[in-house]
Amino acid sequence: MRRALELAELGSGRVNPNPLVGAVVVRQGSIVAEAYHRAYGGAHAEALALRRVGSAAQGAELYVNLEPCVAFPGKQTPPCTEQIIASGIARVIIATRDPTPQVSGRGVERLRAAGIEVHEGILQQEAERLNEIHRKYATTGHPFVLLKLALSADGKIATSKGDSRWISSELSRQEVHRLRNRYAAVLVGLGTVLQDDPRLTVRLSQGRDPLRIVLDSQGRIPLDAKILHLNSSAKTIIATTDALPTGKAARLSSLAAEVWRLPAAEPGRVNLRSLLQKLAEQRIDSLLVEGGSTVAGSFFAAELVDKVLFFIAPLIVGGRQAPGAVGGAGLPQIAAAVRLKGFSVGPSGPDFALQGYPEYDQEKGEKEEVKRK
Repeated sequence: MRRALELAELGSGRVNPNPLVGAVVVRQGSIVAEAYHRAYGGAHAEALALRRVGSAAQGAELYVNLEPCVAFPGKQTPPCTEQIIASGIARVIIATRDPTPQVSGRGVERLRAAGIEVHEGILQQEAERLNEIHRKYATTGHPFVLLKLALSADGKIATSKGDSRWISSELSRQEVHRLRNRYAAVLVGLGTVLQDDPRLTVRLSQGRDPLRIVLDSQGRIPLDAKILHLNSSAKTIIATTDALPTGKAARLSSLAAEVWRLPAAEPGRVNLRSLLQKLAEQRIDSLLVEGGSTVAGSFFAAELVDKVLFFIAPLIVGGRQAPGAVGGAGLPQIAAAVRLKGFSVGPSGPDFALQGYPEYDQEKGEKEEVKRK
């Protein structure tokens, strides 16, 4: 199963919004075939592995990190359950069930009904973590949001003069580029564009460029910004409001940028929920937020962050004017602070990488939802 998980991860950045899936065929204790889902719309891992093993699948075992799919309306590829049954596989070992409502549990039931022995829950936690993006998107229809920040040991993301290059180590920056490959879209605010002029492409590791999004409610992005002049297969989106002048919108379009006019949550801000809904409509299953403290504060205030990744460098910046990691109005009491669950801390070169999942006040969130309606 660990090998199936390793194989699954090889599909990162190429299968969205499908899940990452690896499959291993074992016969008499030895691996005889293995495969992973390589590209969206392509053959699934189970089908590829069974194709490679051929008639030797008869009586063998199949290890797969996600429940095999079944037929359902709108499905474009042949159901893996039927191919497994036809192959003669005797035993299927599954890490976790598919969260997709049309599949969850049905794949297991179909295999057992055909007389195949099925075991579940092997390395389940690792499997669910690997496909946390798919789990969120499949169950809610909304993109999974990861907030990434690089900060000093005293919580600063830049100096009082705006200098931030480089707080994090080269190893940490390489990890960010791997994340850009894994996530379908990456987002920054206008402030980051004005200060750092980033490209938001994948350069320090192999992979494909994500969709690039700039939050710019009034269209103040400079027309010579690097992000508007890239040789990339991925699009650049300017997420803005009706405050964007028509003439500027035309200029941006001429530079191959796509302009999305979205509702304003408040004066000078793009409604982030509307943005995520638009992304979902475009089948964008995941968003990597790399913006500064203002953007981070806005996403936290809207309770839209699913996961955080903070690269904490052994540096002391100091200064009252130096920006902290998360801006905005903040919370009045420590008791109301957003707490991280399932967090972990590990080395990233000389830095520490802290990961965790924000736990919001559910009662407060429900009241806010009723208020919006």
